[in-house]
Amino acid sequence: MQLSFDAADRLVELVQSCGALPASQAARSLFALTSAPTAIARSLLDEVVSGDARLAWRGDAVALAVAADWDVSLEEARWTVFDLETTGLAPATSRICEIGAQNVDCLELAETFETLVNPCVPLPRAIQALTGIEPAQLRSAPPAELAVRRFLAFAGDAILVAHNARFDMGFLDREVELLTGRRVAAPVVDTVWLARRLLEGRVKRVGLASLAHFFGVSTEPCHRALADAQATAEILVALVGLAQEHGARTVGDVVELAAPRARRLHGKRALVAGAPTTPGVYLFRDRNDVVLYIGRARDLRARLRSYFAGARQRPVVEAALGALVRVEWRETGSEFEAALDELRLIRELRPPANARGKGGNEVWLRQTAKGWSVVGEPTAHGPLAGRGVTQRATRALSGFEGDDPADALPPLRERLGRLAREQRYEEAARLRDKIFALERVVERLAELRRLRELRACLLVPARERGFLLAVAVAGGRIAAIRRISLGGGRLEVAALVAEAARASFSTDSQDAVELTLVATFIHRPPPELRVVALEADAILAAVDHRVAFAA
Repeated sequence: MQLSFDAADRLVELVQSCGALPASQAARSLFALTSAPTAIARSLLDEVVSGDARLAWRGDAVALAVAADWDVSLEEARWTVFDLETTGLAPATSRICEIGAQNVDCLELAETFETLVNPCVPLPRAIQALTGIEPAQLRSAPPAELAVRRFLAFAGDAILVAHNARFDMGFLDREVELLTGRRVAAPVVDTVWLARRLLEGRVKRVGLASLAHFFGVSTEPCHRALADAQATAEILVALVGLAQEHGARTVGDVVELAAPRARRLHGKRALVAGAPTTPGVYLFRDRNDVVLYIGRARDLRARLRSYFAGARQRPVVEAALGALVRVEWRETGSEFEAALDELRLIRELRPPANARGKGGNEVWLRQTAKGWSVVGEPTAHGPLAGRGVTQRATRALSGFEGDDPADALPPLRERLGRLAREQRYEEAARLRDKIFALERVVERLAELRRLRELRACLLVPARERGFLLAVAVAGGRIAAIRRISLGGGRLEVAALVAEAARASFSTDSQDAVELTLVATFIHRPPPELRVVALEADAILAAVDHRVAFAA
């Protein structure tokens, strides 16, 4: 993971994401337990909850101590942007030497707060040179406990904001713990992460000076607490404006946008709690219950947990994870059945994150009196994926009058060799690209012919105990699907074979996509899959073998 979080941080994120959680569920998520009775869960969590001002018990549930008003509109919100200067980088060994803050009320800069702090330790020369603060100035400054109390009184119940907030909050939390024994309860927005989310692809660096230059703020950062806080406040106002353009309307929306990726994902792990280890399909849904993404898995639990383990996903899936509110899963008897269900659900629901690889953008080759062309209507030559490749293939077929594009390859290769011998390399390179495209098209057409000639029955375990799922492939399509009882099944098998025999021949693109899926499982069959001839006796023999094996 990009960042590691202690137990309190993780629990706060979980409660912020999911609301108050029963102790047993919180303990399972936090400590990766398979089960946790309430009494044991509460004892495990009590030290974490009692030691953090952000958390509190509500009966046997863990909740936020002070529930932030996430629904406050951005135009009415109150923020306190702050910055600390310190004697070093580690809160355990260094101390605060200056606090500066700028309030932002209703997206307008308001009052400010500034104080030097007596760290009661020597001020390193490097810090003196960086900040311009002299040790003599700190001797008469208030001690940290008093300065922090004054700052917290200034901030009140505002949302805290800092640039690289993890650094500043480490020092602030240490001082608050010394004062109260607990940590700061206020929600915190980090403008580093907010900028990374909203300015992705527009800026290379999100340091304070870089963002101040990018937004053209009026205060130049200079490693003094108040000036840096004022610059950060102007940056915050600009970022909130960008967030509104992205659809953010409330404080909660901005807090979510500003959460580090790993933390955002960690907070959503509870959405997949209870996922089974069986095969199946899963659907990611947003707050409006719209399906964003559909996937399949041989092990639902392992696959779903992998989304929250920190590894980067494809951009469209990352977007789906960002909007994820609910995960639905449907168990199947096998990965093959899950793959079929996934394909058909994607075709039916058209989730935005499943835009590639599931059909719908195919083209065909058509031969006319004027030659070969690329068309969008079914012909005997297709469907083919990739309009660009197919168009290059038609240019290779220019002047070819045969019925099978494969017959055009030998004379084209001969011509390519002649051009190379004559050292006409530019012409040879152009012809080589056309031949390569035609070879890909010919390979795909040959594969489709083999698949359309296939007559077979695929047998896998059904979801229902004591049944097999039989999938009949004939006539260029999945011609029939039946559940066959392990205790008999003669009638089901007879009906399956009869239905497949009645199926008309198909060149439909959707059927071709399903055939291609079937082929991947035939070429590399999982242990539970058996492929037999599409004949009643062969299917019944395979069923009897499965019964004997199970016994």
